Amino acid sequence: MNLHEYQGKALLKQYGVAVQEGILAHTVEEAVAAYEQLQARTGSNIAIVKAQIHAGGRGKGGGIKLVKNLDDLKEKTGQILGMMLKTPQTPGGLNGPGKLVRKVLIAEDAYAPDFDACKEFYLSILMDRERKCNVIIYSTEGGMDIEAVAEQTPHLVHKEYIHPTLGLQPFQARKIAFNLGLSGKAFKEMVQFIQSLYSAFIGADASLFEINPCLKTADDRIIAVDCKVTLDDNSLFRHPDLAAQRDTDEEDPTEVEAKSYGLNFVNLDGNVGCMVNGAGLAMATMDIIKLSGGEPANFLDVGGTADAKRVENAFRIILRDSRVKAILINIFGGIVRCDRVAQGVVDAYRNIGDIHVPIIVRLQGTNADLAKQILDESGLAVRSAIQLQEAADLVKEVLA
Repeated sequence: MNLHEYQGKALLKQYGVAVQEGILAHTVEEAVAAYEQLQARTGSNIAIVKAQIHAGGRGKGGGIKLVKNLDDLKEKTGQILGMMLKTPQTPGGLNGPGKLVRKVLIAEDAYAPDFDACKEFYLSILMDRERKCNVIIYSTEGGMDIEAVAEQTPHLVHKEYIHPTLGLQPFQARKIAFNLGLSGKAFKEMVQFIQSLYSAFIGADASLFEINPCLKTADDRIIAVDCKVTLDDNSLFRHPDLAAQRDTDEEDPTEVEAKSYGLNFVNLDGNVGCMVNGAGLAMATMDIIKLSGGEPANFLDVGGTADAKRVENAFRIILRDSRVKAILINIFGGIVRCDRVAQGVVDAYRNIGDIHVPIIVRLQGTNADLAKQILDESGLAVRSAIQLQEAADLVKEVLA
C-alpha cells in the first residue's frame, strides 16, 4: 500500500523525523488559506505547490511548481489541480493517460534563506531479499533519479546492511553521515535523522522508504523534502490507522474491485487471462503461458477457500479486459474443492451470457472427478486438460 507524500511525512513526524512542512489543499481556495498560514509562520512569500499522486517524477511532468506570491499561487494551483499528470511512473509512462490530480500539498520553501548553501542527498530503506535483511541505500547525489546515478556513477551509491536481530547500530548511522561528507552539527543531525527514519520504517512495517531529496539546509538541519512510503499489506491489520489512509482513487479500479471479492489480482498487459489458486501455482501458470507463445493478462489467485461466487466474480473481472483472447483456469484442489470451481465456471457462463473467449480448464485434486462431470454435463464449450503441458498446448492452439 502506497502513501501520498503528505501522509508519509505525517508518519515520519510521529517518529521524530524532520520534514518539509506543508498543508494539504483540495481546491484553490484551500490552497490560498494554506499559503497564508505558511506565510505567517515562515515570513516568506515563496512556497511550493506539489501534486499528490502515487508516482515519482512529478516535477518533470509539471506537477511541482514554485510560487512567489498569492496570484502566482492561484494560477499554478489551478493549473495543477484537475490535470492529468504524466510522469515516467504513471500508467503507460509519458505516453499514457496519466493520473488525475485531486489534491496538492502547499509546502514551505525548505531551501531558504541560502539555496547555494544547501545540499541534497538520497536515502532509502528497503528489504534486500537475497541477504534477508534491510538495507539503507544512500548517495551524495540527491534530487536525481537514483537509477541514473547507479548506472553512470555507481561508486557514489552506498549500501549499509542492517542485521535483522540487532537492528540499526549507532556506528552505522555515523558511518552513513561520514560517507555523505558531513561534519559538525549537520553530522549529528544526520545521525539522528537516520536513526529516527529507521525506527519509523520498522514501526510502520514498511517495505520501502525513499527520501529524495534529503536536504541539508543552510543552517545545517537535515530534513525530508520529499518521501515515498510503501507499507506491507500483510501488516496492515496491526495498523488500522494507516490502513484507513488507503487512497483507492490512486489504485487500479479493477484491482480494488477484485480485493473486495477476496481475490488477489494484478492487472498485466497480456492476452491470456489466468485464474489460479495459490501464488506459486499462479507464477508457474504465467510462465507456461509465456512458453506457449502467449502473454499473461493478469495475476489472479482465487485463494484456498474459493467458492462458486468468487470464481464467477473472477471471471467477470478477467473478461472485462478486451485484450484477453483466452482464459486458462489452473486449479489444484487441496483446500479448495475442484467441484466448487467448476460450478463457478458454469455459473459464470450462464450469468454473464455469451462468452466468445476460449476457456481452458485444468482441475486436479479434491473432487476433480466430480468437477469434470459438472463441466461435461454443462454442455459448455470448455476445453479440459489433465497435465499442465496439455493446458499449455491448448493455449498455444487457441492463440494460433
